[in-house]
Amino acid sequence: MDDCVFCDIIAGKAESTIVSRNDHCVAMMDTRPVNAGHVLVVPIRHADGLLDLEPNLAQAMFAMAQQVADAVHRSGIRAEGITLLMDDGQAAGQEVFHVHLHVIPRFEDDGFGFKFPPSYGRYPSREELESRAVQIRRALTAGH
Repeated sequence: MDDCVFCDIIAGKAESTIVSRNDHCVAMMDTRPVNAGHVLVVPIRHADGLLDLEPNLAQAMFAMAQQVADAVHRSGIRAEGITLLMDDGQAAGQEVFHVHLHVIPRFEDDGFGFKFPPSYGRYPSREELESRAVQIRRALTAGH
């Protein structure tokens, strides 16, 4: 992929701090961390976003994220919890269009998080939840 910083890192053409690497994924330190110990898990094979990612690579990413999270907890880095985060698409905040999973050490009052209720200002009714579930179920059964 042309002009992909993660592809360049994987190919050894760009600088990075690698934490772990296997046949499917690379874990590297995030250069703009939310908290100390923030790691990115990136598939070696390029995929722009979640829908482009082969299921076996998604599984490999999650497995590596679990290993990294465990290591962060045991490392002495402050981590009272871990947030796994994947921004998929520009509207979701994705900045590098090579799918990646953030493994973010968290602690009380670290200043990172999501505000709820959602931006539309209220929680949905049970009927609204059921209606959305019907839409999603239909799409699931329709397949690709």
